Amino acid sequence: MEKGHPLTRTSASAASSAPRLRPFRFGVVAARAASADEWLARVRRIESLGYASVVIPDNLRYTLAPLPALAAAAAVTTSLRLGTYVLANDLRHPVLLAKAAATLDLLSNGRLELGIGAGRPDSAAENQMLGLPFDSGAVRVARLAESISILKTLLAGEHVSADGTYYHSAGAEISPAPVQRPHVPLMIAGAGRQMLRLAAREADIIALGLPPDASDSVVAERIDWIRDAAGDRFADIELNVNLMAVGDRVPYQLAQRMHLNARDLAERGSVGAVSGTLDDMCEQLLQRRERLGLSYLLVSDELMDAFAPVVERLNGV
Repeated sequence: MEKGHPLTRTSASAASSAPRLRPFRFGVVAARAASADEWLARVRRIESLGYASVVIPDNLRYTLAPLPALAAAAAVTTSLRLGTYVLANDLRHPVLLAKAAATLDLLSNGRLELGIGAGRPDSAAENQMLGLPFDSGAVRVARLAESISILKTLLAGEHVSADGTYYHSAGAEISPAPVQRPHVPLMIAGAGRQMLRLAAREADIIALGLPPDASDSVVAERIDWIRDAAGDRFADIELNVNLMAVGDRVPYQLAQRMHLNARDLAERGSVGAVSGTLDDMCEQLLQRRERLGLSYLLVSDELMDAFAPVVERLNGV
């Protein structure tokens, strides 16, 4: 995009509160495969379509385990960044997670983006499978804060001795070190004020947890929470959303479980929907970036071919 394009300019009165307009980046949420061949073909396809990343959610049932699946993806791609979207903090000790993350970053030549969160409200069943309590949101967020401190320190190549409320570790260290410095980029996902304030203080990327029909005003409120907590570092945070509708298509699970369709989401003004012609969809994303600073956009692998023309036009713009 040329300097001075009307969608990249910000008025003087709004400059102090406007989000930084980062170049667009696009990725694919992929989670399932019936075989190694199917999985490897899919990640190759994602890279060939021009997407910047593939990310995998964290579930005990139905989906691939994120870290080994990303390691396999690293072996057959060259530029695709590899993300967890996002790991449930309760399920892994931060020292062991730091070790796994450092190894994956090394084996992928520095392409890992480590996404983590406090666990979805519906994650209780998975905690129960592992014999773990599913604590209140406040407790899970506090535990995540301790975990992040340990992770970031270890991934920066430093030693950790922790004696917190939730984690205890004496002289922990990991090697070999990750490739990326000062540490592997950290994505934190959240929806509530407490979680987003933590993300604002610690994350490189914030994944906004939104209902499928979230409007501009809903997203703007969450970004205000982030801005207030982030202070001067707000301009360095990349903001992410997962698009739920592309043209006339939505993912199968959204249609079946929530009985939503692309037209409904578009008519409600959902930030998670793009509709109309290719020009229309690109314009909608440009305007949302202008208003809200949303620059890192994900789609389901079910929608990746439908969205590919947008990626081709706006990638890096």
